[in-house]
Amino acid sequence: MAACLLLGLALWGAPGPWVGAHRREFWSFSPSDTTLAHLAVHRETGAVYLGAVNFIYKMAANLTELRRHVTGPVDDNTSCYPPPSVRACSQGLSPAPNVNKLLLLDYQGRRLLACGSVWQGVCQLLRLSDLFKLAEPHHRKEHYLSGVPEAGATAGVAVPRPEGASHLFIGTSIDGKSEYFPTLSSRVLTSDPEDSRMFGLVYQDEFVSSQLKIPSDTLSRFPAFDIYYVHAFASERFVYFVTLQLDTELSAPEAAGGERFYTSKIVRLCADDAKFYSYVEFPLACSREGLEYGLVQAASVVRPGRRLARSLGLAEGDEVLFAAFSRGQKRRRAERPGQSLLCLFPVGAIKERIKARIRSCYRGEGKLSLPWLLNKELVCINSVGRPYRYLPTT
Repeated sequence: MAACLLLGLALWGAPGPWVGAHRREFWSFSPSDTTLAHLAVHRETGAVYLGAVNFIYKMAANLTELRRHVTGPVDDNTSCYPPPSVRACSQGLSPAPNVNKLLLLDYQGRRLLACGSVWQGVCQLLRLSDLFKLAEPHHRKEHYLSGVPEAGATAGVAVPRPEGASHLFIGTSIDGKSEYFPTLSSRVLTSDPEDSRMFGLVYQDEFVSSQLKIPSDTLSRFPAFDIYYVHAFASERFVYFVTLQLDTELSAPEAAGGERFYTSKIVRLCADDAKFYSYVEFPLACSREGLEYGLVQAASVVRPGRRLARSLGLAEGDEVLFAAFSRGQKRRRAERPGQSLLCLFPVGAIKERIKARIRSCYRGEGKLSLPWLLNKELVCINSVGRPYRYLPTT
Protein backbone atom coordinates (compact mmCIF):
# COMPACT_ATOMS: atom_id res chain seq x y z
CA MET A 1 0.00 0.00 0.00
CA ALA A 2 1.42 3.39 -0.94
CA ALA A 3 1.23 6.35 1.39
CA CYS A 4 -0.60 9.14 -0.38
CA LEU A 5 -2.05 12.50 0.47
CA LEU A 6 -5.35 11.32 -0.94
CA LEU A 7 -5.36 7.60 -0.25
CA GLY A 8 -3.69 6.09 -3.31
CA LEU A 9 -2.64 2.52 -4.02
CA ALA A 10 0.62 2.09 -5.92
CA LEU A 11 1.05 -0.44 -8.72
CA TRP A 12 4.67 -1.40 -9.32
CA GLY A 13 4.50 -3.87 -12.18
CA ALA A 14 3.73 -6.93 -10.07
CA PRO A 15 1.61 -9.28 -12.23
CA GLY A 16 -1.80 -10.05 -10.83
CA PRO A 17 -3.76 -13.26 -11.33
CA TRP A 18 -5.38 -11.78 -14.44
CA VAL A 19 -2.06 -11.29 -16.25
CA GLY A 20 -1.17 -14.03 -18.71
CA ALA A 21 -4.52 -15.79 -18.46
CA HIS A 22 -5.37 -14.93 -22.05
CA ARG A 23 -3.23 -13.75 -24.93
CA ARG A 24 -4.91 -11.01 -26.89
CA GLU A 25 -4.14 -9.52 -30.26
CA PHE A 26 -3.32 -5.83 -30.21
CA TRP A 27 -3.77 -3.41 -33.09
CA SER A 28 -1.63 -0.38 -33.77
CA PHE A 29 -1.80 2.88 -35.69
CA SER A 30 1.40 4.84 -36.26
CA PRO A 31 1.08 7.75 -38.71
CA SER A 32 4.43 8.92 -40.03
CA ASP A 33 3.47 12.52 -40.76
CA THR A 34 2.20 13.68 -37.36
CA THR A 35 2.37 13.25 -33.59
CA LEU A 36 -0.60 11.81 -31.73
CA ALA A 37 -1.85 13.77 -28.73
CA HIS A 38 -5.31 12.66 -27.55
CA LEU A 39 -7.71 9.74 -27.78
CA ALA A 40 -11.47 9.50 -27.21
CA VAL A 41 -13.61 6.36 -27.54
CA HIS A 42 -17.35 6.65 -28.09
CA ARG A 43 -19.06 4.76 -25.27
CA GLU A 44 -21.88 3.50 -27.52
CA THR A 45 -20.42 2.93 -30.99
CA GLY A 46 -16.86 2.08 -29.96
CA ALA A 47 -15.51 4.48 -32.60
CA VAL A 48 -12.03 5.78 -31.80
CA TYR A 49 -11.16 9.45 -32.33
CA LEU A 50 -7.55 10.65 -32.32
CA GLY A 51 -6.28 14.20 -31.96
CA ALA A 52 -2.88 14.91 -33.48
CA VAL A 53 -0.75 17.73 -34.80
CA ASN A 54 -2.60 19.05 -37.90
CA PHE A 55 -5.05 16.12 -38.02
CA ILE A 56 -8.11 14.59 -36.38
CA TYR A 57 -8.76 10.91 -37.11
CA LYS A 58 -11.77 8.65 -36.85
CA MET A 59 -10.86 4.98 -36.45
CA ALA A 60 -12.72 1.70 -36.25
CA ALA A 61 -12.39 -0.33 -33.08
CA ASN A 62 -9.54 -2.28 -34.71
CA LEU A 63 -7.75 1.04 -35.47
CA THR A 64 -8.51 1.01 -39.18
CA GLU A 65 -8.57 4.61 -40.38
CA LEU A 66 -12.07 5.66 -41.48
CA ARG A 67 -11.83 9.45 -41.78
CA ARG A 68 -9.16 12.12 -41.57
CA HIS A 69 -9.79 15.83 -40.97
CA VAL A 70 -7.00 18.33 -41.65
CA THR A 71 -6.60 21.17 -39.10
CA GLY A 72 -3.25 22.67 -40.13
CA PRO A 73 -0.75 24.07 -40.76
CA VAL A 74 -2.37 27.51 -40.52
CA ASP A 75 -0.85 30.94 -41.26
CA ASP A 76 -0.52 32.45 -37.81
CA ASN A 77 1.61 34.40 -35.34
CA THR A 78 1.32 33.95 -31.59
CA SER A 79 1.70 37.72 -31.12
CA CYS A 80 -1.50 38.44 -33.06
CA TYR A 81 -4.48 39.11 -30.79
CA PRO A 82 -7.17 38.89 -31.95
CA PRO A 83 -5.94 36.31 -34.47
CA PRO A 84 -5.31 37.17 -38.12
CA SER A 85 -8.55 35.44 -39.07
CA VAL A 86 -10.38 38.37 -37.45
CA ARG A 87 -8.12 41.38 -37.86
CA ALA A 88 -5.06 42.14 -39.96
CA CYS A 89 -1.90 41.71 -37.92
CA SER A 90 1.26 43.79 -38.27
CA GLN A 91 3.36 40.78 -37.31
CA GLY A 92 4.55 38.51 -40.05
CA LEU A 93 2.59 35.30 -40.58
CA SER A 94 4.01 31.87 -41.25
CA PRO A 95 2.60 28.33 -41.41
CA ALA A 96 2.09 27.12 -37.84
CA PRO A 97 1.37 23.53 -36.80
CA ASN A 98 -2.01 23.12 -35.13
CA VAL A 99 -1.42 21.08 -31.98
CA ASN A 100 -4.53 19.29 -30.74
CA LYS A 101 -4.94 20.43 -27.11
CA LEU A 102 -8.38 19.01 -26.34
CA LEU A 103 -10.44 16.23 -27.89
CA LEU A 104 -13.84 15.78 -26.28
CA LEU A 105 -17.01 13.87 -27.14
CA ASP A 106 -20.08 16.03 -26.57
CA TYR A 107 -22.71 13.32 -26.24
CA GLN A 108 -25.58 15.71 -25.70
CA GLY A 109 -24.70 17.63 -28.86
CA ARG A 110 -23.74 14.43 -30.75
CA ARG A 111 -20.47 15.93 -32.00
CA LEU A 112 -16.73 16.04 -31.43
CA LEU A 113 -15.00 19.06 -29.92
CA ALA A 114 -11.41 19.57 -31.10
CA CYS A 115 -9.44 22.52 -29.76
CA GLY A 116 -6.07 23.48 -31.22
CA SER A 117 -3.20 25.87 -30.65
CA VAL A 118 -3.56 28.21 -33.67
CA TRP A 119 -5.53 31.48 -33.71
CA GLN A 120 -5.08 31.82 -29.91
CA GLY A 121 -6.64 28.42 -29.25
CA VAL A 122 -9.94 28.14 -31.14
CA CYS A 123 -12.08 25.00 -31.27
CA GLN A 124 -13.84 23.15 -34.06
CA LEU A 125 -17.12 21.27 -33.76
CA LEU A 126 -17.01 18.14 -35.92
CA ARG A 127 -19.75 15.74 -36.99
CA LEU A 128 -19.17 12.31 -35.49
CA SER A 129 -19.96 10.31 -38.63
CA ASP A 130 -17.52 11.91 -41.06
CA LEU A 131 -15.64 14.70 -39.15
CA PHE A 132 -17.36 17.37 -41.24
CA LYS A 133 -16.67 20.77 -39.68
CA LEU A 134 -19.97 22.08 -38.27
CA ALA A 135 -18.52 25.31 -36.87
CA GLU A 136 -15.31 27.03 -35.81
CA PRO A 137 -16.22 30.04 -33.61
CA HIS A 138 -13.33 32.53 -33.70
CA HIS A 139 -14.74 36.09 -33.77
CA ARG A 140 -15.00 36.98 -30.05
CA LYS A 141 -12.60 36.86 -27.13
CA GLU A 142 -14.67 34.08 -25.54
CA HIS A 143 -13.66 31.86 -28.46
CA TYR A 144 -9.94 31.99 -27.61
CA LEU A 145 -8.91 29.44 -24.98
CA SER A 146 -5.13 29.85 -25.12
CA GLY A 147 -2.57 29.52 -27.86
CA VAL A 148 0.05 27.59 -25.86
CA PRO A 149 1.23 24.88 -28.34
CA GLU A 150 1.37 22.07 -25.81
CA ALA A 151 -0.80 18.97 -25.92
CA GLY A 152 -0.63 18.00 -22.23
CA ALA A 153 -1.67 21.21 -20.49
CA THR A 154 -5.40 21.50 -21.29
CA ALA A 155 -8.29 19.38 -20.04
CA GLY A 156 -12.06 19.67 -20.14
CA VAL A 157 -15.32 17.89 -19.50
CA ALA A 158 -18.81 18.51 -20.91
CA VAL A 159 -21.64 18.35 -18.36
CA PRO A 160 -25.13 17.87 -19.88
CA ARG A 161 -27.82 20.34 -18.80
CA PRO A 162 -31.61 19.79 -18.69
CA GLU A 163 -32.23 22.72 -21.01
CA GLY A 164 -30.27 21.06 -23.80
CA ALA A 165 -27.02 23.05 -23.82
CA SER A 166 -24.01 21.37 -22.20
CA HIS A 167 -21.58 23.26 -19.97
CA LEU A 168 -17.93 22.88 -20.91
CA PHE A 169 -15.59 23.08 -17.92
CA ILE A 170 -12.13 23.70 -19.30
CA GLY A 171 -8.75 24.38 -17.74
CA THR A 172 -5.71 25.48 -19.73
CA SER A 173 -2.21 26.79 -19.27
CA ILE A 174 -1.93 30.43 -20.32
CA ASP A 175 1.83 31.15 -20.48
CA GLY A 176 1.49 34.33 -18.41
CA LYS A 177 -1.26 35.91 -20.55
CA SER A 178 -3.86 36.32 -17.82
CA GLU A 179 -5.16 39.52 -19.43
CA TYR A 180 -6.35 37.41 -22.36
CA PHE A 181 -7.21 33.98 -21.01
CA PRO A 182 -8.71 32.51 -17.83
CA THR A 183 -6.96 29.44 -16.48
CA LEU A 184 -10.30 27.83 -15.63
CA SER A 185 -13.75 28.56 -17.02
CA SER A 186 -17.22 27.19 -17.66
CA ARG A 187 -18.64 27.80 -21.12
CA VAL A 188 -21.90 27.13 -22.95
CA LEU A 189 -22.02 24.45 -25.64
CA THR A 190 -25.24 25.34 -27.43
CA SER A 191 -27.16 22.71 -29.38
CA ASP A 192 -26.96 24.93 -32.48
CA PRO A 193 -23.28 25.17 -33.51
CA GLU A 194 -23.93 28.57 -35.12
CA ASP A 195 -25.54 30.07 -31.99
CA SER A 196 -23.87 33.33 -30.96
CA ARG A 197 -23.73 32.10 -27.35
CA MET A 198 -21.42 29.23 -28.26
CA PHE A 199 -18.39 29.17 -25.91
CA GLY A 200 -19.70 32.15 -23.98
CA LEU A 201 -19.22 32.10 -20.22
CA VAL A 202 -22.05 30.39 -18.35
CA TYR A 203 -22.43 33.44 -16.10
CA GLN A 204 -21.02 36.94 -16.19
CA ASP A 205 -21.87 40.23 -14.53
CA GLU A 206 -19.88 43.29 -13.50
CA PHE A 207 -18.18 41.57 -10.58
CA VAL A 208 -18.42 37.78 -10.93
CA SER A 209 -18.19 35.31 -13.80
CA SER A 210 -17.71 31.62 -14.53
CA GLN A 211 -13.94 31.83 -14.70
CA LEU A 212 -10.75 32.08 -12.68
CA LYS A 213 -7.78 34.13 -13.82
CA ILE A 214 -4.26 33.96 -12.45
CA PRO A 215 -3.83 37.27 -10.55
CA SER A 216 -1.31 39.75 -11.93
CA ASP A 217 0.28 39.97 -8.46
CA THR A 218 1.05 36.25 -8.62
CA LEU A 219 2.57 36.60 -12.09
CA SER A 220 4.66 39.61 -11.03
CA ARG A 221 6.25 37.52 -8.26
CA PHE A 222 6.35 34.29 -10.23
CA PRO A 223 6.34 35.06 -13.99
CA ALA A 224 6.65 31.33 -14.72
CA PHE A 225 3.54 30.43 -12.71
CA ASP A 226 1.03 28.39 -14.63
CA ILE A 227 -1.42 25.57 -14.06
CA TYR A 228 -1.13 22.53 -16.30
CA TYR A 229 -4.36 20.56 -16.55
CA VAL A 230 -3.64 16.85 -16.95
CA HIS A 231 -7.15 15.37 -16.79
CA ALA A 232 -10.75 16.38 -16.11
CA PHE A 233 -13.79 14.33 -15.15
CA ALA A 234 -17.27 14.69 -13.70
CA SER A 235 -18.53 12.52 -10.85
CA GLU A 236 -22.00 12.87 -9.35
CA ARG A 237 -22.54 16.65 -9.08
CA PHE A 238 -18.89 17.67 -9.02
CA VAL A 239 -16.26 18.45 -11.64
CA TYR A 240 -12.63 17.53 -10.97
CA PHE A 241 -9.31 18.53 -12.55
CA VAL A 242 -5.97 16.81 -12.00
CA THR A 243 -3.35 19.54 -12.23
CA LEU A 244 0.34 20.29 -11.99
CA GLN A 245 1.38 23.78 -10.92
CA LEU A 246 4.27 25.83 -9.60
CA ASP A 247 4.44 25.61 -5.80
CA THR A 248 4.52 29.26 -4.73
CA GLU A 249 5.20 28.31 -1.10
CA LEU A 250 8.40 26.39 -1.87
CA SER A 251 9.61 28.39 -4.89
CA ALA A 252 11.41 31.67 -4.35
CA PRO A 253 10.36 34.66 -6.47
CA GLU A 254 12.28 34.80 -9.73
CA ALA A 255 13.73 38.18 -8.78
CA ALA A 256 15.54 36.38 -5.97
CA GLY A 257 16.94 33.80 -8.37
CA GLY A 258 15.39 30.89 -6.49
CA GLU A 259 14.68 27.40 -7.73
CA ARG A 260 11.29 26.32 -9.06
CA PHE A 261 9.32 23.58 -7.36
CA TYR A 262 6.17 21.95 -8.72
CA THR A 263 3.27 20.29 -6.98
CA SER A 264 0.31 18.17 -8.06
CA LYS A 265 -3.20 19.08 -6.96
CA ILE A 266 -6.73 17.90 -7.55
CA VAL A 267 -9.24 20.69 -8.12
CA ARG A 268 -12.96 20.36 -7.46
CA LEU A 269 -16.02 22.56 -7.91
CA CYS A 270 -19.76 22.01 -8.08
CA ALA A 271 -21.09 21.40 -11.58
CA ASP A 272 -24.00 23.81 -10.97
CA ASP A 273 -21.85 26.56 -9.43
CA ALA A 274 -21.82 29.24 -12.12
CA LYS A 275 -19.82 31.67 -9.95
CA PHE A 276 -17.05 29.26 -8.89
CA TYR A 277 -17.59 29.88 -5.17
CA SER A 278 -17.11 26.16 -4.53
CA TYR A 279 -13.57 26.03 -5.96
CA VAL A 280 -11.16 24.03 -3.80
CA GLU A 281 -7.86 22.26 -4.45
CA PHE A 282 -5.88 19.67 -2.51
CA PRO A 283 -2.41 18.07 -2.82
CA LEU A 284 -2.17 14.79 -4.68
CA ALA A 285 0.86 12.50 -4.49
CA CYS A 286 2.13 8.98 -3.85
CA SER A 287 5.10 7.44 -2.11
CA ARG A 288 6.71 4.02 -2.17
CA GLU A 289 9.45 2.71 0.10
CA GLY A 290 9.98 6.20 1.50
CA LEU A 291 10.33 7.89 -1.89
CA GLU A 292 7.75 10.46 -2.88
CA TYR A 293 6.36 10.64 -6.40
CA GLY A 294 4.75 14.05 -6.58
CA LEU A 295 4.56 15.15 -10.22
CA VAL A 296 1.47 13.88 -12.01
CA GLN A 297 2.10 13.03 -15.67
CA ALA A 298 -1.13 11.41 -16.85
CA ALA A 299 -4.48 10.38 -15.39
CA SER A 300 -7.76 8.69 -16.26
CA VAL A 301 -10.94 7.68 -14.42
CA VAL A 302 -12.38 4.22 -15.03
CA ARG A 303 -14.74 1.75 -13.42
CA PRO A 304 -12.68 -1.39 -12.66
CA GLY A 305 -13.97 -4.86 -13.40
CA ARG A 306 -15.15 -7.26 -10.76
CA ARG A 307 -11.75 -8.84 -10.00
CA LEU A 308 -9.81 -5.59 -9.65
CA ALA A 309 -12.63 -3.92 -7.70
CA ARG A 310 -12.66 -6.82 -5.25
CA SER A 311 -8.88 -6.64 -4.78
CA LEU A 312 -9.23 -2.93 -3.97
CA GLY A 313 -12.10 -3.48 -1.56
CA LEU A 314 -14.51 -1.59 -3.83
CA ALA A 315 -17.93 -2.35 -5.21
CA GLU A 316 -18.07 -3.19 -8.91
CA GLY A 317 -18.80 0.04 -10.76
CA ASP A 318 -17.07 2.35 -8.27
CA GLU A 319 -14.97 4.99 -10.01
CA VAL A 320 -11.18 4.93 -9.64
CA LEU A 321 -8.68 7.60 -10.63
CA PHE A 322 -5.54 6.08 -12.18
CA ALA A 323 -2.65 8.56 -12.10
CA ALA A 324 0.98 8.24 -13.19
CA PHE A 325 3.52 10.22 -11.17
CA SER A 326 7.23 10.93 -11.52
CA ARG A 327 9.74 11.61 -8.79
CA GLY A 328 11.10 15.01 -7.82
CA GLN A 329 9.67 18.50 -7.72
CA LYS A 330 11.92 20.57 -9.94
CA ARG A 331 10.89 19.36 -13.40
CA ARG A 332 7.42 18.96 -14.84
CA ARG A 333 8.27 15.96 -17.00
CA ALA A 334 9.65 12.60 -15.93
CA GLU A 335 13.35 12.35 -16.73
CA ARG A 336 13.59 8.55 -16.75
CA PRO A 337 10.83 5.92 -17.01
CA GLY A 338 12.21 4.11 -13.97
CA GLN A 339 11.29 7.11 -11.83
CA SER A 340 7.55 6.75 -12.42
CA LEU A 341 4.77 5.20 -10.36
CA LEU A 342 1.15 4.35 -11.17
CA CYS A 343 -1.28 5.02 -8.31
CA LEU A 344 -4.98 4.34 -7.81
CA PHE A 345 -7.31 6.72 -6.00
CA PRO A 346 -10.90 5.61 -5.38
CA VAL A 347 -13.00 8.65 -6.29
CA GLY A 348 -15.22 8.00 -3.27
CA ALA A 349 -12.17 8.23 -1.00
CA ILE A 350 -11.14 11.51 -2.63
CA LYS A 351 -14.62 12.90 -2.03
CA GLU A 352 -14.57 11.86 1.64
CA ARG A 353 -11.12 13.38 2.20
CA ILE A 354 -12.21 16.67 0.63
CA LYS A 355 -15.40 16.69 2.69
CA ALA A 356 -13.43 16.18 5.92
CA ARG A 357 -11.00 18.98 5.03
CA ILE A 358 -13.77 21.46 4.21
CA ARG A 359 -15.56 20.73 7.47
CA SER A 360 -12.37 21.15 9.48
CA CYS A 361 -11.80 24.53 7.81
CA TYR A 362 -15.28 25.62 8.90
CA ARG A 363 -14.17 24.75 12.45
CA GLY A 364 -11.21 27.12 12.07
CA GLU A 365 -8.58 24.43 11.57
CA GLY A 366 -5.77 24.86 9.06
CA LYS A 367 -5.42 27.20 6.09
CA LEU A 368 -7.31 27.82 2.86
CA SER A 369 -4.26 26.72 0.84
CA LEU A 370 -4.90 28.92 -2.20
CA PRO A 371 -1.81 31.19 -2.14
CA TRP A 372 -1.62 31.60 -5.94
CA LEU A 373 -5.23 32.83 -6.09
CA LEU A 374 -5.35 34.89 -2.88
CA ASN A 375 -1.71 36.11 -3.05
CA LYS A 376 -1.24 35.02 0.55
CA GLU A 377 -1.98 32.15 2.85
CA LEU A 378 -5.14 32.70 4.88
CA VAL A 379 -6.11 30.73 7.97
CA CYS A 380 -9.52 29.12 8.18
CA ILE A 381 -12.07 31.00 10.30
CA ASN A 382 -14.40 29.22 12.68
CA SER A 383 -17.81 29.59 11.06
CA VAL A 384 -19.75 27.09 13.15
CA GLY A 385 -22.99 28.70 14.32
CA ARG A 386 -22.54 31.76 12.12
CA PRO A 387 -24.44 32.60 8.91
CA TYR A 388 -22.23 31.91 5.91
CA ARG A 389 -22.36 30.59 2.40
CA TYR A 390 -22.01 26.87 2.87
CA LEU A 391 -19.67 25.10 0.53
CA PRO A 392 -21.35 21.84 -0.50
CA THR A 393 -19.48 18.74 0.64
CA THR A 394 -21.82 15.94 -0.42
